[in-house]
Amino acid sequence: MFAPTNAAFAALPAGTLTSLLESANKAELTSVLEYHVVPGKIEASGLKAGTVKTVNGDTFTVSQSGNTFTITDGKGNTAHFVTTNVEASNGVVHITDAVLMPPTS
Repeated sequence: MFAPTNAAFAALPAGTLTSLLESANKAELTSVLEYHVVPGKIEASGLKAGTVKTVNGDTFTVSQSGNTFTITDGKGNTAHFVTTNVEASNGVVHITDAVLMPPTS
């Protein structure tokens, strides 16, 4: 799972978060949330450059330069890791500095 920081949510364009939280936009919010989840448990050491398929069916791209990974989402925005390998009961979480947006939302 890729979890954005609070600052990442604050950096979204004005009105984006408010709009996603409206009951009429539940399907879009679900799509965005599922875009942050990848099947399986992937530690940072297992990350590889390439295309990653998410639970919502869309993909994002991971590129690597040395030990630095960059995620490019479906809208062309980039995110970087703030913290990696946060263990959770159902997998591992990587904290990012941006909210990932699927190409369909």
